[in-house]
Amino acid sequence: MSTITTEELSATTLLRFATAGSVDDGKSTLVGRLLHDSKSVLADQLEAVAHASRSRGQDAPDLALLTDGLRAEREQGITIDVAYRYFATARRRFILADTPGHVQYTRNMVTGASTAELTVILVDARNGVVEQTRRHAAIAALLRVPHVVLAVNKMDLVAYAEPVFAAIAEEFTAYATELGVPEVTAIPISALAGDNVVEPSGHMDWYGGPTVLEHLETVPVSHDLASCHARLPVQVVIRPRTAEHPDYRGYAGQIAAGAFRVGEEVTVLPSGRTSRIAGIDLLGEPVDVAWTPQSVTVLLEDDLDVSRGDMIVPSTDTPSTTQDIAATVCHLTDEPLTVGQRVLLKHTTRTVKAIVKQIPSRLTLDDLSQHPNPGRLAANDIGRVLLRTAEPLALDAYADSRRTGSFLLVDPADGTTLTAGMAGEAFARAEPPAAADDEGWDF
Repeated sequence: MSTITTEELSATTLLRFATAGSVDDGKSTLVGRLLHDSKSVLADQLEAVAHASRSRGQDAPDLALLTDGLRAEREQGITIDVAYRYFATARRRFILADTPGHVQYTRNMVTGASTAELTVILVDARNGVVEQTRRHAAIAALLRVPHVVLAVNKMDLVAYAEPVFAAIAEEFTAYATELGVPEVTAIPISALAGDNVVEPSGHMDWYGGPTVLEHLETVPVSHDLASCHARLPVQVVIRPRTAEHPDYRGYAGQIAAGAFRVGEEVTVLPSGRTSRIAGIDLLGEPVDVAWTPQSVTVLLEDDLDVSRGDMIVPSTDTPSTTQDIAATVCHLTDEPLTVGQRVLLKHTTRTVKAIVKQIPSRLTLDDLSQHPNPGRLAANDIGRVLLRTAEPLALDAYADSRRTGSFLLVDPADGTTLTAGMAGEAFARAEPPAAADDEGWDF
């Protein structure tokens, strides 16, 4: 595999994270407090929030309105859609996804957390770990989110009692560990009062850990390229055919994982043809090495037939290509996913026809049990599926690569995204799927 030195890759400056929790646990208030106290809110935005708060009879600005942007959200006092916010401190830049807490919006959390490197799960200190808390922990484990923060909110309503926090933290950590969550950091907070969000609390001297923002600024974001499977999905073939570049043929795309070097032997999938990297262009300039998530143009020594949807990989680390895919999926639309349904499967830059061959099980997130052979998956359901594709795909296991192990199922009639999928045994507690039966396939 390709490796780069510490000097070649500077410290990570961007963190993608998501918030989740039950209804009224204070997610939007936490996000608003985080933005407000880190001075990431413009004056006109704050004035608009203050005006909206006064119109609702509130004396102080309701910081939750900084994220609840839809009118229906403001009127109901809930979060419906995933609200993305961008902010920065002197130490790091952030992309934040505030996800809904209602059970019927579970699919929105899947959307928000699918690219997150950290998830903040809120718990109301008065209620402790509830069903939706366990659901969100299971989804974080399913999506292989590397870091989970348990924010025990509304500590001001339980007199900042350490035993309350300790009991909740112990229960949640035990459950998350059982799911395979690699790391849990528990922080007692009051989003409304600002305790331990950006500034340390003066009411909880028994807590010596970081504030939420301090943890977000310092948590390591793993981009260990020495252990990544290097993958470059080809997005477009560049052939200027100008007097200056008469023979230029470059293969452009965003590196999905790992690193590539000039002179490295690579294989183009699914054809299996090999060549060596003759050059790498980054922002119009030649470089010797490039890594994820840079967008580059790769030039090969040989004139190969390469097109959009192909994947360039190191010859020493090629994924297997297959037309039979076993995966864990989350169904996103109201129309159910059924056995025998014809769909399009979009993997990186490649889209192929596929058929849902079997749905071996549906996961019950409340107790992590498997419901065998449900025949269909409804909106928000998570289950195992077996798919057959019309053309071979180069999928990694989702456990090895979140970028190249994930895919979407799309309605071929209107292009609607139906299902988000994770190849292989994505969920730590998932049972192995039933054996495939190839009878009846027409591909």
